[in-house]
Formats: sequence, structure tokens, C-alpha cells
Amino acid sequence: MAESDTPRVPQLLPDAVHHAVRPGTALLRLVTTQTREQVLDGAWWPRSRDIGAELPGLIAALTEHLGPVLRVGLDAGAWEALPTRLIIDDRVVHIDSYPIGDDTVLITRGDQDYFSLLVVPPHATPEAARSAMARAVQAGNVTHAEQILIDTGTHRAYPVPAEEPRTGREPGER
Repeated sequence: MAESDTPRVPQLLPDAVHHAVRPGTALLRLVTTQTREQVLDGAWWPRSRDIGAELPGLIAALTEHLGPVLRVGLDAGAWEALPTRLIIDDRVVHIDSYPIGDDTVLITRGDQDYFSLLVVPPHATPEAARSAMARAVQAGNVTHAEQILIDTGTHRAYPVPAEEPRTGREPGER
């Protein structure tokens, strides 16, 4: 049987340390160990908050290494507009949105198999992004996404709305 006739079995995680999703637009790094002992399985640095423009490249790269992606869980406040699903490479990918603010994206393949990726904010400097992504994929990493971004000097992926100032009066009262 020729090598090209051998069916490709998706790996748990890819052997490549870093993969350009689309040149000049996004960067993806995945953990290279198969133990999955880390808090995060990788990191993604999208170039904008337009999920319709950013997600297809990420899903295509992940599908190449992990197999078909069924769902993506994102923070509702981190993106300009979140559809409930996208068609990517002739497959429907469902998008779950939550107001969780944890600077991650959850990728689901199969029924219960998910991967957690740090989301580096689009506005991050290249140095801060590289540093945050390297920490996320470090073997044995137990630091959560938000703390990695704080430690590397990268702000949250989206602005946190400020609370209304409290005046001690009821709304509408003068």
C-alpha cells in the first residue's frame, strides 16, 4: 500500500510547535506533549475581533492536526459579533458564547474532547504575544490564561466595561 493510500489518523496534538494559520493574519501554537497535563493546550493570536474573518483559519489549522472541530466556545464580550454557527470547509461549526471573560477559546472535537487555547489580544505587541504564547505551551504549565496575559504585559482581549459611578441616589432621582 502506498503512503498516500494510508488514511491519516488525527493526532492528539501536533508535533509542530508553531503554525501560521494565514500568513500575516494569525498565529497558533499548540502543546507538543500528549500528556495534556497543562491548563492550556495552546495559544492563538488573532489579528482582529472579527470572528467571521479569524475563525476559519484557526479551524482549518486545528482540523489538519486534530480532526474535525464541532464546536467553539468563546467569550461573548471579546468579539464584534458572534454568530451561532459558521460553515468552514463545508462543515458546520457551532459557536457557543458566554460572558466569562477568561481569555480562552474552547475547541471541541467529538462528544467530550476539548482543547483550551489562550487568546492573545489582537492589539498585543509581537514580543508580548510571543512571550504569552510560549508560556501557554510550556510543559507542565499550570498558570491560567488571564494570569499569563497579566504577567506578559498584555491586556485583556477586550475592554472591561467600567461600572456606573454610584451617587447614592435611585435612578431618575435628582
